[in-house]
Amino acid sequence: MPHGGRDKRDIGYKLEAYDILLRYLENISRDVIMVGDFNIAHKPIDLARPEENEDNIMFTLAERRMLDRLVMMCFVDAFRIFNRYARKYTWWPRARNVRERNIGWRIDYIFVSKNLKKNVKKALILSELTGSDHCPVFIEIEI
Repeated sequence: MPHGGRDKRDIGYKLEAYDILLRYLENISRDVIMVGDFNIAHKPIDLARPEENEDNIMFTLAERRMLDRLVMMCFVDAFRIFNRYARKYTWWPRARNVRERNIGWRIDYIFVSKNLKKNVKKALILSELTGSDHCPVFIEIEI
């Protein structure tokens, strides 16, 4: 999903993209698995320093409400099924060794339709895998 711009110049575009996605999902009658970089830390637990970033891009109230809408549409954050309180992140800025200090953001998600929740057997964030400013996210699902 779009970033929105550090200075928020493209936040309108980002919110519009989310609105289009959510309207599309409202009309889907089958189960869905969505995986990717959503460019939003949904809850305070999803970033290392929520108070300092409260009005920054990727953590504004308007952005977080988009993920609230997704959840209200009966989508489930697969990682939180098994890791309700884990402070694990999927993205770290490239400056000042923040990854090594685990000062990150969880902005990469796997959302599953509520009907699939019982089929998800495992959900992991593979933060030990490097090579990018993001790390892989993974689920094991029984079909």
